[in-house]
Amino acid sequence: MVRNIVILGGNSHPAFVSKVCEFLGVPPAQRVLTKFSSGETRCEIQDSVRGKDVYIIQSFGSANDTPFANGVNDFFIELCIMVSACKMGSAKRVTAVLPIFPYSRQPDLPYVRAGAPRRGVQQGSVDEHGSVNGVASAAGSVNGGTDTVPATPGPNIPRTDGLDTMLDSATLAGAEGTTTSQTTTTRYTTHDYENASLAVALQSKSHYKQWSAQAGSLVADLLTCSGADRVVTCDLHESSYQGFFDIPVDNLFGRKLLQQYIRLNIENWRDAVIVSPDAGGAKRATAIADNLGMPFALIHKERRTTNFTERQKATMMLVGDVSERVCILIDDLIDTGNTIIRAAKLLKKEGAVKVYALLTHGIFSGDALARINASAVDRVVVTNTVAQDRHLAALCPKLEVLDISTLFAEAIRRVHHGESISVLFRDELV
Repeated sequence: MVRNIVILGGNSHPAFVSKVCEFLGVPPAQRVLTKFSSGETRCEIQDSVRGKDVYIIQSFGSANDTPFANGVNDFFIELCIMVSACKMGSAKRVTAVLPIFPYSRQPDLPYVRAGAPRRGVQQGSVDEHGSVNGVASAAGSVNGGTDTVPATPGPNIPRTDGLDTMLDSATLAGAEGTTTSQTTTTRYTTHDYENASLAVALQSKSHYKQWSAQAGSLVADLLTCSGADRVVTCDLHESSYQGFFDIPVDNLFGRKLLQQYIRLNIENWRDAVIVSPDAGGAKRATAIADNLGMPFALIHKERRTTNFTERQKATMMLVGDVSERVCILIDDLIDTGNTIIRAAKLLKKEGAVKVYALLTHGIFSGDALARINASAVDRVVVTNTVAQDRHLAALCPKLEVLDISTLFAEAIRRVHHGESISVLFRDELV
């Protein structure tokens, strides 16, 4: 039994909180976490947290059957309010335990390098200095740059006609020492909007990504400002997310549990192939392949556009040999299931005998389960970082859930006693 510790849970995953408390030998703290009639969250901590080490467990994902929450945003507000309430109650330390981290797929990248919000002038030829027919393009280089408006006129860049006319008239009048009236009605601006040859520079590229708010550092700041002293999570989609915090962040790995499943539940697993469904998850998949001594294959997804109006279409190609073999797809999460379903279809087309999909987080939004049932995937294995009761009730015969609560319970115990948690990151060699 762990002493001087308080375990609080949100409305997102009560079963997960109960399993963690059972492992630690402590009951969950009593709290009131409901909604007012106006929709605002009501939080009241009924147990004393003064001088205690508090751990608040809140999962995310799609909304469950709880009447007090409608999805990720409500769960996050619940978390922030509970953290703040514990700090106001003089808690010694408050740790946010998040089995799946919200908004982890939205890092602070304003746009991709190839998606600068402009394109070069199409009229005339473009030389190596970005000039069009001898005139410097307002968009600069065709292949790069970050300006969203034409550049301010500078050396060797012609001004607008109206600006040149006014400057010439003013210079002539000053030289003659007389006052002349301006008769021209041509308008001018400080930018080359009136230059028809440069107006096309404001048009977007075919691969232009609309500017949008990125919630990465914002969510980290909100959680830190609410009073959290530490964050414990699992398999961040973007490992760089840890850099958004000014507090310690422990990013646990679920691959040890997945490796154990491979060894115990897949026949002739040494002859199977570990497959990454995209290049972004290659490092995660190769870690399992190297540790188990299994071959590795990669599905490369390339996005191309045919014209300026069509959306980017992804073409998938397989790098590796999967013919007459069992394939094991490894990824961190599954949401709509589109990537996994397309990858399984490609693997079966290339001669795979059976396709497993092993993932840490199973969100299954929309009609993901129905699409998986009709897909080429033979088995989908996820952990219970997200509540899966509703998904299992949907009678999906391909879905299997692994319990990862003991990993988080051991991490909580080690953090509470000041022990190292590096042992939780090590893989058992086979």
